[in-house]
Amino acid sequence: MYQIAASCSAEIEIKKSRFLASLHPVNSRAEARMKLAAIRAEHPNAVHVCWVLLCEGDSGLDDDGEPSGTAAKPMYNVLVHKHVANVLAVVVRYWGGIKLGAGGLTRAYGQAVSDAFKMAELIPVEVLCERTFALQFADESAFRRLAEQYAALVLDAVYEERVVLRLQLKLSQAEEFESSAYSLLRGSLQRIGETP
Repeated sequence: MYQIAASCSAEIEIKKSRFLASLHPVNSRAEARMKLAAIRAEHPNAVHVCWVLLCEGDSGLDDDGEPSGTAAKPMYNVLVHKHVANVLAVVVRYWGGIKLGAGGLTRAYGQAVSDAFKMAELIPVEVLCERTFALQFADESAFRRLAEQYAALVLDAVYEERVVLRLQLKLSQAEEFESSAYSLLRGSLQRIGETP
């Protein structure tokens, strides 16, 4: 899975209609709405502002008056094919006076987004996971130092008979971290929750 490093854009013209495509990194629907409102304000004379949002847990799409399935769907297909997340794709259309038909619209919207991708820098998305561990009070500072080395974030700490720490870390490093922590604490570590 990837995300784009920064906003990028491309423009194509088909039978006098202009299609201005842009891709924007976003982390929420609220952020996408603000970006979309700004784009609409920049293009008050556009006939259509079609968009697709792929964001963790919150996605959506809108043909903005184009025939159903001819704008947002081909845009969505390009995003899925490119394996991107946390992205808002927008295509602004200025009508040139010549009808393109359903097939022509589908190709135009898909091509516009594909061309914008040629300008995009894709960066891999690190999948995160959570792990919970119980350990002795005397081992907490050593465990926390090890967590820092792995850029693991302590999300929660509960102090009862033992210290229970909930961490967020890169899934790709979870097994190595757990093995290192177990060795560091001489086996005096208990993982709580699901097994790997």
